[in-house]
Amino acid sequence: MNVLLLSPELFLHEGGIARIMRLYLMALCQIAARVDSVVLNDRPGPEPRLARYANARLGEHVGCDRSKLAFVRQTVRLGKRADLLICAHLHHLPVAWLAQRFNSRMKYSLVAHGIEVWRPYSALERRALLGAHRILCVSEYTRRQLLRFLPALAPERLVVVPNTLDPHFASRSDEQSSPQPFALPRILSVGRLSAADAYKGFDTLIEALPLIRREYPAARLRIVGTGDDQPRLAALAQRLGVNGSVDFLGAIDDDALRREYTACDLFALPSRREGFGLVYLEAMIHGKPCIAARAGGAPEVVSDTVGRLVEYGNLPELAAAVDELVRAPRDSEVVRGHAASFAFPVFAQRLAAALN
Repeated sequence: MNVLLLSPELFLHEGGIARIMRLYLMALCQIAARVDSVVLNDRPGPEPRLARYANARLGEHVGCDRSKLAFVRQTVRLGKRADLLICAHLHHLPVAWLAQRFNSRMKYSLVAHGIEVWRPYSALERRALLGAHRILCVSEYTRRQLLRFLPALAPERLVVVPNTLDPHFASRSDEQSSPQPFALPRILSVGRLSAADAYKGFDTLIEALPLIRREYPAARLRIVGTGDDQPRLAALAQRLGVNGSVDFLGAIDDDALRREYTACDLFALPSRREGFGLVYLEAMIHGKPCIAARAGGAPEVVSDTVGRLVEYGNLPELAAAVDELVRAPRDSEVVRGHAASFAFPVFAQRLAAALN
């Protein structure tokens, strides 16, 4: 089987879609006879990190440097020799549908990540969705949303393939410190600090800090990530009088991020619109319990066994969840074992089964 993979980006930025699509590339290079790759935003030319995620089965890897015209042309060209095209984003699915016009034997599939498909579709998107051989949904919640907004979809074509953790990241998770009693606690959160992504709940974490500090005056919130919403979040912390307890760490590399996971006492991202939430797995592979909102796809990753689910925006419940995890910490080996159920070999097997 010859596969063509279309991605918005793989290496230009460290977004969630880029990170998971690198793992799709890695899995496809194990499953398929040949894999070609076309990336809209990445720059053309050699990419040193590509060797981590590809093998000799990778054919052409084309970066289009944000040129939509080049993206369409390269997709049509490479699609002529593909048996299967996998599209990483709904916005590009019409390009996959177009490529099929030039190669009628080629099937195409979509990876549905989350909020990008939780909405009504344009006429062109509906047509492209109805022509998809498979829609690979990262969660059952995302699968239900697709069927909700396009009931004409054949349910058997929508298959849940949960996301996985990058084995290159997970392989360093043995850098664990010996278990320490909760002294602060130190709460870690990771994600884009973007006004468009305000649903992620960084503001609710800051708003809950005064309640948390009543019981734990030394509690600290450490936030990894950058974006245009950081000034608002910093001002919120200042207004609530907790700015001395909030650390904005900015963008950090993987080694530094692993150290943050190792050093934290618990991880929290009480988002109301996560399609899956790779950061929960990153925390859990380090044995850290997670707090997530009872919304979107997060409850399919986080359970009371490995953390706590709370109602989005419920500050007393969020503070109570922190208190519970301090007083009754989750077994770190159970937490790591849960993360292992989403390990890359399991993901590759699920993907192969879904495509076949």
